Amino acid sequence: MKVTIIGGGGHVGSNAAFALQCGHIVTEIQILDLNEQLAAGEALDLLHGSSAIADQRIYAGDYVRARDSNLFIITAGLRRKPDESRLMLIDRNVVLFSQILAAIKAAGLRQDAIVIVVSNPVDILTHLASASLGLPWQQVIGLGTMIDTARLGSLIADELKFAPTQVKALVLGEHGDSMVPIWSSATVAGVPLEKVPGFTPAFRQRVAERARGSGAEIIRLKNGAGWAVAVTIAAVVHAIALDTKRLLPVSTLQQGRYGLKNVCLSVPTIVGRAGAIEQVEIGLWPGELEALQASARTLQETLSRIASQG
Repeated sequence: MKVTIIGGGGHVGSNAAFALQCGHIVTEIQILDLNEQLAAGEALDLLHGSSAIADQRIYAGDYVRARDSNLFIITAGLRRKPDESRLMLIDRNVVLFSQILAAIKAAGLRQDAIVIVVSNPVDILTHLASASLGLPWQQVIGLGTMIDTARLGSLIADELKFAPTQVKALVLGEHGDSMVPIWSSATVAGVPLEKVPGFTPAFRQRVAERARGSGAEIIRLKNGAGWAVAVTIAAVVHAIALDTKRLLPVSTLQQGRYGLKNVCLSVPTIVGRAGAIEQVEIGLWPGELEALQASARTLQETLSRIASQG
């Protein structure tokens, strides 16, 4: 499987390339970046490690060489500031993102190609990609709340002193301030989290707020997240490459689950070789359902603002 990472010279893109290299699943990784020298450097650095890790073709390329890619991963974009929401970032990133979509279309892409959007605000940009590329909705996937889900689970494990892999927690909705932690389905080693000692309303609020603010916290500490985002990108790519049909909280154009349509956000979605195979409606607490629908309205308001601006 050939993967092209657009923005692969940047922090998130290069981290994603390394995660995919270490994953030993994809066979070809093309690094594409506006800064061609940086892309060449990252590709060469990765290539130097290939004999010790995996047998893959790794190189810097361009949109013409990308047109036979099975997967496009778009990580290019301006980083948000510590006090800036992901939705506020849209005004600075939409022009660049539109140029990337136009370049992909102009060069041509396979009918079965899948596009994974990582750039923020990911839900808005996933909607733009879905509307612009002419692909079925199943083939345009935003990373969505994959990273929020990973953050929430790791923070729960850290606070309650459990092995991180035993904690299963889910975040749905916007990848942003209106994200919705789904406490109703959270478990530790199969035990409902609400039955675990130490799980209190205060704990729930504290951990949710830490997860919600983790992106800004990392920006303050080291100028932006990279490794955890890369790992979640690799999880989506591997689900597609291996056709594992994993249930993942990715962002796609909604088709009616939870009463949601004409907006991209994260709901539980079966992911396999065909992309987003099916959106799944799991049971939620009433408050969680209300918060999910409110998150959709927040995104739809932003979409309406963009449309009104031309």
